Formats: sequence, C-alpha cells, structure tokens
Amino acid sequence: MALMITDECINCDVCEPECPNGAIYQGQEIYEIDPNKCTECVGHYDKPQCQIVCPIDCIPFNPQVVETKEQLLQKFYKLTAK
Repeated sequence: MALMITDECINCDVCEPECPNGAIYQGQEIYEIDPNKCTECVGHYDKPQCQIVCPIDCIPFNPQVVETKEQLLQKFYKLTAK
C-alpha cells in the first residue's frame, strides 16, 4: 500500500524532505502523498521515513491503495530507472 497523510497533519514540514521518491507535496491545506510515487521507501530504506519523522503519527497506510512488497519494489525500479 501507499501511505497517506490524514487531516491531523500540522504542516510541520519534516516529512517532505525525507521522501526519497518526491511523493510528498504541499496540498491545498495539508501535505499529501502521490500514491504513484510512494513505495513506502521500499528499495531505499527498511521503514517509511516519513512515518519515522512525523511528530504526530498522521501517516498511516492508505487502505485505498493496496500493493505487495513486490509491486512496491517494481515501482521503485520504475521510478529510479533501475
């Protein structure tokens, strides 16, 4: 699954620079995650970096975008052209 940012987000700006895929961006009111770019950091790190740095724990898995680790790894390869 891709990750998502809930409306509890306080726009603290710590998650955006941590995303190795550039999937996090400033939305209308809060930060958002592009599910087409989110690999949950598969291929880069063992754990999603945005979840680790989020001070209020508002970045859960998105139940609307369910993907296996293999699918996430394939997305990583596509995004990084490996």
